[in-house]
Amino acid sequence: MASEPAIEQPAVLGRTQSAGSNLGDRFWQIVILAILILAASVSLFPLYWLFVTAITPASATVKLPPELIPSNPTLDNITNLIQVSGAGGLRVLGLEGIRMSRMLLWFVNTLLLALVSTGVHVLFDTMAGYAFAKRKFPGSNLFFWMILAALMIPAQVTLVPLYLMITQFKLVNTFAGVLLPGLADVIGIFLLKQYIQTMPRELEEAARMDGASEWKTFTNVIVPLAAPAMAVTAIFAFQRYWNSFLWPLVVLQNPDLFTLQVGLSYLYNSEFGTNYGLLMSGAALASIPMIIFFFSFQRYFMQGLRVGAVKG
Repeated sequence: MASEPAIEQPAVLGRTQSAGSNLGDRFWQIVILAILILAASVSLFPLYWLFVTAITPASATVKLPPELIPSNPTLDNITNLIQVSGAGGLRVLGLEGIRMSRMLLWFVNTLLLALVSTGVHVLFDTMAGYAFAKRKFPGSNLFFWMILAALMIPAQVTLVPLYLMITQFKLVNTFAGVLLPGLADVIGIFLLKQYIQTMPRELEEAARMDGASEWKTFTNVIVPLAAPAMAVTAIFAFQRYWNSFLWPLVVLQNPDLFTLQVGLSYLYNSEFGTNYGLLMSGAALASIPMIIFFFSFQRYFMQGLRVGAVKG
């Protein structure tokens, strides 16, 4: 009988320690969750304020203290934005005779430019990534490191030389002038190179033994296997070109050729100061496609954080 307590005591002590450990883990989980919720709230508040101001009457946008929940929501800002922008012809497709609201016109211009830029961007990045990953030629490593070194050059430094080149080619105020500097990208080449070099070389050798040419090997073997990395590159490229502002602002001069971001920048100010209602409603309309785009492909956005970390 004297031996029973000696057997039960460690079991009771073990359960007590386990319960204390579970309570400690749960406490830290709650703390981490609270921190994440706070960080998410701080990050999302500007987006919330953007849409709230877009449906707030113009007279209340500068009210102090501001209304976190608008008392009289209205769509007047969006209506005024469409009316103030005027009408224009669809020059991007050579259909100047088709007249429409410039807001819709700018949306179409931006969408088409982003789609074309993204398509060409992914094609060239994939071809360059394949060449650097699988084809060894004199100076390949040197060229690759020179391309990576371009990441250290700020975009503002190349702005004037690019504009002078576009001017010499007489491409100012054209969509070609907007597209040409973005036909390839350092980040895209790096991601595709890192991803393609992890593919087994035996696949290419098997394709060549079957008589496939270099182009056939690239299109039938490399491209299907590199589809995830290409999708990530396309998503990042589309996001960047949709939000592009500085280069289209420099190149484009005709209001019918403006992108959405450039067009909205001309509507924000009036003789009485900044019209925050128009500003926020325009920014809200421009952000909706990207919000939908992000939530539709967020899995690929997360994958993009890991693609370039694959060791070859």
